[in-house]
Amino acid sequence: MSTASDEKTRQAPAGERVADWADGRLGIYGAAKGMVRKVFPDHWSFMLGEIALWSFVVIILTGVYLTLFFHPSMNEVVYDGSYVPMQGVRMTEAYASTLDISFDVRGGLLIRQIHHWAALIFVAAMFVHMMRVFFTGAFRKPREINWVFGFLLFVLALFTGLTGYSLPDDLLSGTGVRFAQGAILSTPIVGTYISMFLFGGEFPGHDIVARFYSIHILLLPGIMLGLVVAHLILVFYHKHTQFAGPGKTNNNVVGAPFLPIYMAKAGGFFFLVFGVIAIISAIATINPVWAIGPYRPDLVSTGAQPDWYLGFSEGLIRVMPGWEINVWGHTFVLGVFIPLMIFPLVLVALAVYPFIESWVTGDKREHHILDRPRNVPTRTGFGVAWLTLYFILLIGGGNDIWATHFHLSINTITWFIRIAFFVGPVVAFVITKRICLGLQRRDAEKVLHGRESGIIKRLPHGEFVEVHQPLDQGALHTLTAHEQYKPAELGPTVDENGVERKTSPVEKVRVKLSKGYYGEGNQIPKPTAEEYKEITSGHGHH
Repeated sequence: MSTASDEKTRQAPAGERVADWADGRLGIYGAAKGMVRKVFPDHWSFMLGEIALWSFVVIILTGVYLTLFFHPSMNEVVYDGSYVPMQGVRMTEAYASTLDISFDVRGGLLIRQIHHWAALIFVAAMFVHMMRVFFTGAFRKPREINWVFGFLLFVLALFTGLTGYSLPDDLLSGTGVRFAQGAILSTPIVGTYISMFLFGGEFPGHDIVARFYSIHILLLPGIMLGLVVAHLILVFYHKHTQFAGPGKTNNNVVGAPFLPIYMAKAGGFFFLVFGVIAIISAIATINPVWAIGPYRPDLVSTGAQPDWYLGFSEGLIRVMPGWEINVWGHTFVLGVFIPLMIFPLVLVALAVYPFIESWVTGDKREHHILDRPRNVPTRTGFGVAWLTLYFILLIGGGNDIWATHFHLSINTITWFIRIAFFVGPVVAFVITKRICLGLQRRDAEKVLHGRESGIIKRLPHGEFVEVHQPLDQGALHTLTAHEQYKPAELGPTVDENGVERKTSPVEKVRVKLSKGYYGEGNQIPKPTAEEYKEITSGHGHH
């Protein structure tokens, strides 16, 4: 029989003692207590960011494995590995080690393909995730900085992909590096110096693979990992956004706690993403470097195309006229330099958009409820116009493939892209706005008259009408929860003493842009409570 003294001297379990020791020195319990009870809303679109996160984890894991066998050297060797068609061929150690990974390392080819497919899915998931954030307005205060972090992650992923698929030193990747070197050379004054420094001499030099290797496995992933951590910390700090619905306000989050529910779902989703990438990698070959051969500066791979996410940058250069001018004895290759300048400008326009919209609309409030894209037709139109431009240039980047596969003239395709570059985004913007306004009208009709049931009823006087089913309160709230903003006004041009008030040109521009966002023809008025009562009381339409 135990005594009171035995109970006092009985030690706590080892795990509890370790936890107490750590908490006394690090304060883990206090910090974790609030974190584990953090509530996350549940919506399928939020998984897009998780796909990007887990793809990044897969890239890191497989990349570590590949570094154990890859030799980032441009020293020439004669291949004597197990791939018979390449035996006796002179190649760099980088290319030879890539063949060894593919044919002589157990599981090496699968890991290579998982790494490459995960990179493609990572960039695609980030792209779609950013579009979800853009179209729903999740970038608004206080998340502008987090949007910039996400944008930087996307840009860094583009350059990480470029350095990554250039490492094998095969004919396809070498052609891509040659393309990049040509763009560098088009930079006035400093282009040749940058090229000589980067390649360690005349192209292709002997240093580019080693330098790309360091950038690819150390510099860019380190920065990206820091941005991912900062991005997630801000998601926790600002709390997650949510779509409008009953009980959801700017001051709360409706969903499941981080532990154990959300973490269990996220953990399972990681294995699902990893499994899908592994299945794709096992059945779909990507980047078969053995079928292309080692890089030689005097050869070009037929049908050479970059990975899809850099296709629009190549499209800019392919469709640009070959303009050149001579100034003070120097030749300026505008046909390459102008697209080289447009490329970052198109990306930067996306990066600074949250700040531009906040300035134009004058909206400085915090927003935790997401917009439905149809309720913000101007922003949605800009987003669709940007996507249209992106895909037009993507087609331009593969104009030779389109020409050969569809038996078209490459000149015709090039001129079509040149015209569509200016016309396509404008047409897409106008059509998108009209579709959004049409959907707003449809929502207003549903609020006032209910949902069409498909049941036809004959009235006593012989008229046939369709019976509408009234919406429940939750649906009514979702369709009417959005705010309707008023455009900015300049106000009176004279003060109370009759003195003319000076208005800056910047303010005038802001007011005009604000009317473009929220002025007449950009919003369909929401049904009022009086209109709803009149309709539902039987005094309005059927």
